[in-house]
Amino acid sequence: MTTVHVGVGPVSFEDLLAVARDGAAVELAEDAVAAIERAREAVEVLAASPTPAYGISTGFGALATRHIPNDMRAQLQRSLVRSHAAGSGPEVEREVVRALMLLRLSTLASGHTGIRLETARTMAAMLTHGITPVVREYGSLGCSGDLAPLSHCALALMGEGEVRDAGDALVPAADALRAAGLEPVELAAKEGLALINGTDGMLGMLVMAIADLRMLLRTADVAAAMSVEAQLGTDRVFAADLQALRPHPGQAASAANLTAILKDSGVVASHRGPDCNRVQDAYSLRCSPQVHGAARDTVDHAARVAERELASAVDNPVVLDDGRVESNGNFHGAPVGYVLDFLAIVAADVASISERRTDRFLDKARSHGLPPFLADDPGVDSGHMIAQYTQAAIVSELKRLAVPASVDSIPSSAMQEDHVSMGWSAARKLRRSVDGLTRVVAIEILTAARALDLRAPLEPAPATAAVLRLLRQTVPGPGPDRHLSPEIEHTVGLVRTGAVLDAVQNTLGELA
Repeated sequence: MTTVHVGVGPVSFEDLLAVARDGAAVELAEDAVAAIERAREAVEVLAASPTPAYGISTGFGALATRHIPNDMRAQLQRSLVRSHAAGSGPEVEREVVRALMLLRLSTLASGHTGIRLETARTMAAMLTHGITPVVREYGSLGCSGDLAPLSHCALALMGEGEVRDAGDALVPAADALRAAGLEPVELAAKEGLALINGTDGMLGMLVMAIADLRMLLRTADVAAAMSVEAQLGTDRVFAADLQALRPHPGQAASAANLTAILKDSGVVASHRGPDCNRVQDAYSLRCSPQVHGAARDTVDHAARVAERELASAVDNPVVLDDGRVESNGNFHGAPVGYVLDFLAIVAADVASISERRTDRFLDKARSHGLPPFLADDPGVDSGHMIAQYTQAAIVSELKRLAVPASVDSIPSSAMQEDHVSMGWSAARKLRRSVDGLTRVVAIEILTAARALDLRAPLEPAPATAAVLRLLRQTVPGPGPDRHLSPEIEHTVGLVRTGAVLDAVQNTLGELA
């Protein structure tokens, strides 16, 4: 099993994906152990002081004015976690919970939270043993961090609530800890607050969405190339000198991909001659690099924000290097919430242009000689008519999901927390957007592949032919109508796993 070592520095994208999606084990690095112990000493000093310190010897939020005596501070921490573990709704996916636990552990390892070493080690051990707390869909406002989701994780550390074990069985947390040889944590001063006050849930979902979108946008270039080819479009508009007139890096990369994928296409070559009367293609074909490229540049911007957030120690109060413990507002999720919303716009627009390219195949007035709806016997057969309906339904949903969550705010905690980010909500809807984009691109690829088959005996480009071979291993080519849903779902799987992209890259080398 791969082991990720969490130190004082930021977690990398690769390590987060390894833990969240691949079940990698987790250990604290030596520098983290030293940093945690130094910060804990500062908290112990403040806990013994008669001067009130927020989160150590006071209540929380609007109740911060109450001083809590020594003999009630352990109860203070337990009560905080129990009361804040107030999520509702469906269970959040295992990969999201593992990501947020790893990111919370990373902040603990920074030496700025005052957690005890044994508490941090228990969280690492839970990740290693595949113990995943049950976190609910609703409960976070994305300010004071993802309080409810992280509280459900802290509750499991205490041996309370429910978890999914390594085999995905739903069991009491105490039983899962016992089976792994772990003891429930007895929270001490400040630990409850340190475990729940971060942007870890929304950040984890952002990092995974960035990884997914980077793969999907290259796959969308593959889909666009197949559509340009099968609709007898031109590749001349993707030339590097034309793209250089508008020097956006994402646009240049997307255009280079389209040029490479269409190289040596017999279909494209068939209409290069002087008798070709196609002056220029429709926007959905011609402007693919402009749309896909803008999406790429937006994802790169989101990645820069994510990298800054991964390098952050988000807690309130924080333990500074000189031993001071200070309140702050770094838990506010606005920086993450904004780019989560921006990426939902990207997903909706890339899906929108993909659906428009697909629709052109189905209209005999625009498909340049293909049968209506790519049907075997139009009228008796409907071909891919309803596949486009499915795309349209998804695209419409993606447009609704593109409405930003981060412009909303509902005051909470008796107006103490009077402006919140809704970043968690932005992240949850982005996950649905990424899934929708995957499905739309898959339907375009499925439809374009059928159209390329119908262009025979013209030969497709080597790269698009590789995608055709991949599909035809399990999805038949043109013929009378069949049950279409399984073919769509199979193609969705090939897109989601990166198999379509791999088929092209195994032919051409790495795409931009």
